Amino acid sequence: MATIDETRTAEGSEEAPQYKVIGTRPIRHDGADKVTGRALYGADIKVKGMIYGAVLRSPHAHANIKSIDTSKAEAFPGVRAVATSADLPEPGDKIAELGEGAVVLNHLSSNNLARTKVLYKGHAVAAVAADNLHIAQEAASLIEVEYEVLPPVLNVLKAMEDSAPVLNPDVRTEEASTGETGDKPSNVAKHIVFEKGDLEKGFADAKYVVEREFRTSTVHQGYIEPHVATVLWNNDGQITVWTPTQGTFSVRSQMAELLHVPLARVKVVPAEIGGGFGGKISVYLAPAAAVLSRKAGVPVQIVMDRADVLQATGPTPGSFIRIKMGVDADGRLTAAEAWMAYEAGGYPGSPIGAGAMCVFSCYDIPNGRVEGYDVCVNKPRTNAYRAPGATNAAFATETVVDELCEQLGMEPVEFRLLNASKEGTRRIDGVTYPRIGLVETLEAIKNSEHYNTPLTGKNQGRGIGSGFWFNAGLKSAVTATVNSDGSVGLLEGSTDIGGSRTAIAMQFAEAIGLAAEDIKPAVVDTDSVGYTDVTGGSRVTYATGWAAYEAAQDLKRQIVSRAAELWEVDPDLVSYEDGSVIGPDKSMTFKEIAIELSLGGEPLVGRGVSNHNEPGGAFGTHLVDVEVDPDTGKVDILRYTAAQDCGTAIHPAYVEGQIQGGAVQGIGWGLNEEYWYDEEGSMRNANFLDYRIPTCYDLPMIDALIVEVPNPGHPYGVRGVGEVPIVPPPAALEAAIHNAVGVRMYELPMSPPRVLHELLKKES
Repeated sequence: MATIDETRTAEGSEEAPQYKVIGTRPIRHDGADKVTGRALYGADIKVKGMIYGAVLRSPHAHANIKSIDTSKAEAFPGVRAVATSADLPEPGDKIAELGEGAVVLNHLSSNNLARTKVLYKGHAVAAVAADNLHIAQEAASLIEVEYEVLPPVLNVLKAMEDSAPVLNPDVRTEEASTGETGDKPSNVAKHIVFEKGDLEKGFADAKYVVEREFRTSTVHQGYIEPHVATVLWNNDGQITVWTPTQGTFSVRSQMAELLHVPLARVKVVPAEIGGGFGGKISVYLAPAAAVLSRKAGVPVQIVMDRADVLQATGPTPGSFIRIKMGVDADGRLTAAEAWMAYEAGGYPGSPIGAGAMCVFSCYDIPNGRVEGYDVCVNKPRTNAYRAPGATNAAFATETVVDELCEQLGMEPVEFRLLNASKEGTRRIDGVTYPRIGLVETLEAIKNSEHYNTPLTGKNQGRGIGSGFWFNAGLKSAVTATVNSDGSVGLLEGSTDIGGSRTAIAMQFAEAIGLAAEDIKPAVVDTDSVGYTDVTGGSRVTYATGWAAYEAAQDLKRQIVSRAAELWEVDPDLVSYEDGSVIGPDKSMTFKEIAIELSLGGEPLVGRGVSNHNEPGGAFGTHLVDVEVDPDTGKVDILRYTAAQDCGTAIHPAYVEGQIQGGAVQGIGWGLNEEYWYDEEGSMRNANFLDYRIPTCYDLPMIDALIVEVPNPGHPYGVRGVGEVPIVPPPAALEAAIHNAVGVRMYELPMSPPRVLHELLKKES
């Protein structure tokens, strides 16, 4: 068993529980396979008789499809099948809950294979399956599509104008507060309003008021592994899908709905996943591969290239945000107002709801209003990306907060401590916080060695920013099977994108009294475990961990009952404590009783499910030092510290890794990353050379400060970790840039050309 790091003391409480497994750093169960290259990722899947698919994509950002002629492709030697949207059932206007929120099936189907219109360059139009990939690609190029090219709309504000081209004639503006919809087609899919208190009075009571406008660019999750799907539509009607996904059950639901087949006829087998961050929930290839497989009678595999990934899968939205905030002479916030418009891409579904709930989440504000819009533009349909919607919002709010601090002459950390959300704070959207740890993260930063080390160089600056994410609960299931040697096989439905196999196994081990190494976790297919929601929303360690805890309790009850029967005593006289079953005059360890019970009687199988919804929410505060080159505008990061409340750190190394990884992605969002479109709606940087993600050469070591304020809504106090770290970086970087060279940045990314532009404006 790994050694315990140290006595772990939760912030804000007398002393944390003393755990034996939780808080240690065991080697991850899947580590050997991954470092030796034996782990099977999506493109490693090979099925007997498999052929290969290629997708024809639109060269236009907005166009009507007049006709599709596939005859030349079908006649090409080596081609086994061709598919278009005509091969997919007509989905109608049905709305389905498919694990990632409500989805209009017509939009999901059309996003996989365009029906009457293409809505972004790279939109899938047809697919070909052939004996090899080269034949498939050449045959796809022979498909003749007649387009009526339409003007694209790429800017979220222009898309909201009455004169803008309408992308989807079936979209009407939904008023979220009433459920009513507009009477004419619109690019605005949803309008959200949250209000609290008396906004007019709040601003009247303010001594200082700051109002600013912000723009953020479309950015991608940047996962290394591209999308891939291998599908066999068998002669008996059973469909098997092998794919790297964040939600096998979500894929199963999407496939059943899109193909009009019973749910029981679809099995999804998870491959290892080479990064997802929210971008591998929707299906992009599997429906087309399924149609091709049905036609060809053999398995079909389709793999995207990098350009397809960037041009045709869901990025996070660009946005326009206007923030207005007021404070009194003592530095207390009196009012705040936000107007937010988020790009949805070609079909509705931006994270505007989450953004609107997160925008002022870090502050106790007595009077506020938030107005948000979900807006369709000619870009790929957006998808989740680590705390979807929150990073855009925090960049805007935290920058205005920094300006208020400047006007007040108040240290930013002190301002935040004065106005920080606490237990009992009511957000503008109506939610009242339970026990939370924002103040503790601020104090951790304030007490850090980094914060207390002064900067001395020229053109150097320090910035701070805070961020929030709700986290999610939802449904999870696990099954625990006791082996005759006392080890336990743990079957999980949560796909592992961040070390969750081990984190869940550790919670089970803690509950049952074993070492983490005695648990053998496995992520299995949809036929082998109970329904489990997606790996996203920072929910898995919380929710699937809770299911594992319940499975352990179930096993303990069975062991007590079986031991009482074995010992011929009353079950009330038998208990299970600290890995042993204890009777009136004897006791046995878990392994001893497992061996004994394996010799006779039924197997020991524990079942655990979870549908709890008290994930607690989580906060983080980041501190960054930068140096700005005044001649080029280039920003170098000198030092970075991130403090985050994780409730209870199950595996501290994983927690640190999540904090560091999220911070790096937030840094990329803040300084470099953006989709660059020309006027025709063509993405001009659809590769990792021109779409600039940070590398190890761009970054210092990210110092992660783990703060533990246990979540009362979990048996071990867990809060999700993975999403919060991406939220504060752009705002903290903006403050640091301002403190280094005296310019404010209101647009992301804060790339060298933009920073230099502001520097030259300042000098002129």
